[in-house]
Amino acid sequence: MFGMLKKNKELEALLAGVLNNETNNYKDAAQEYLKKYEKRLCELEEDNALNDKQKEHYEGQFAGMKQRLDKFTHKDQKPYWT
Repeated sequence: MFGMLKKNKELEALLAGVLNNETNNYKDAAQEYLKKYEKRLCELEEDNALNDKQKEHYEGQFAGMKQRLDKFTHKDQKPYWT
């Protein structure tokens, strides 16, 4: 049972939403799910609802996604005809 992480279903669903929208190139939706994920993660941490392993895992997931989606918006997209 070492190394096993009890997953938070709510955070996992939000994470799946981010990844699915990113994969399908739905930039605005991916950004919205990332904001929801961040908000819920902060709420759970404030309520001490996550153990240390969960905090480390979900914070790492958030940091990676935030970096990857930093410039993942429609406004930064250059039109091909210019």
